[in-house]
Amino acid sequence: MDELRRIDLNLMLSLHALLTEQHVTRAAHRLHKSQPAVSHALAHLRQVFNDPLLIRRGSRLELTAMALQLQRPLEQALQQLNALLDTGGFDPVSEQREFRLAMSDYGAQIVLPPLMRRLRQQAPGIRLAVSQASREAMLAQLSDGEIDLAFGVFSEMAASLQAQTLFDEHLICIADQASLSGGQPLGLDEWLQRPHVLLAMRPGGESEVDKALSQHGLHRQIVLSLPHWSAAAQVLEGTDLILTVSSRSAEHLRDQARLVFFQPPLPIPPVLFQQVWHRRRHTDPAHAWLRQQVMQCCQT
Repeated sequence: MDELRRIDLNLMLSLHALLTEQHVTRAAHRLHKSQPAVSHALAHLRQVFNDPLLIRRGSRLELTAMALQLQRPLEQALQQLNALLDTGGFDPVSEQREFRLAMSDYGAQIVLPPLMRRLRQQAPGIRLAVSQASREAMLAQLSDGEIDLAFGVFSEMAASLQAQTLFDEHLICIADQASLSGGQPLGLDEWLQRPHVLLAMRPGGESEVDKALSQHGLHRQIVLSLPHWSAAAQVLEGTDLILTVSSRSAEHLRDQARLVFFQPPLPIPPVLFQQVWHRRRHTDPAHAWLRQQVMQCCQT
């Protein structure tokens, strides 16, 4: 806290405007201040951080490495402070804000279409930036403040993170009908002998299927591991491959005559699809409103 005595809030607002605009005159307009006042603030900030922050490249200013590191934490801190001081309540219609979300393509397929329709109707100023990562990476990004919400199936997480189950999901197997004798589902032994496709963000990842198998001392033959759902479904046709995925993600494939759907030949517990956030975001009114919209979309 002693470091805060060296600066005031107005200086942090000037820093935010300068890093956002990357232009002294535009930052001055944004702050409703004179250009000399903003230039003086920049000089002070350079002393505080012992870094030039903005360096000239030809006719434009660019952010230094230090400035790039400051940009996201500064924006988050100012948003939290603004939420603390805001006594007028949250208004989704007038809110201007970007949320960073992380999810797989399965999560994007389930969550984004209804959520974007709702946002465009109720909060047109809210923007979403979506990224994709492994479960472990998403949880780390939440802890580091790099993202605001993560979606997926998570077994363990830090105490600083909070989770809400959006729905439970069961798994289903898909294969080329021609590869099944008489089009009949496979027994466990034959199912284990067949080659499998694994949907995973990184090689070597263990899925809910493999966890269930390991509890019985069994394992399957994975010949293809990839992170792309659309490609995983396409490679099934004309092969003896089996893909085991969440049932919701396979609904759009049911009209393809060559593919057959059947239950896994061993009991696999339902998986819980969750949204996860850091505790620092819990009381943020806009964040809480977004979480509520996601929940309503998934329940519908």
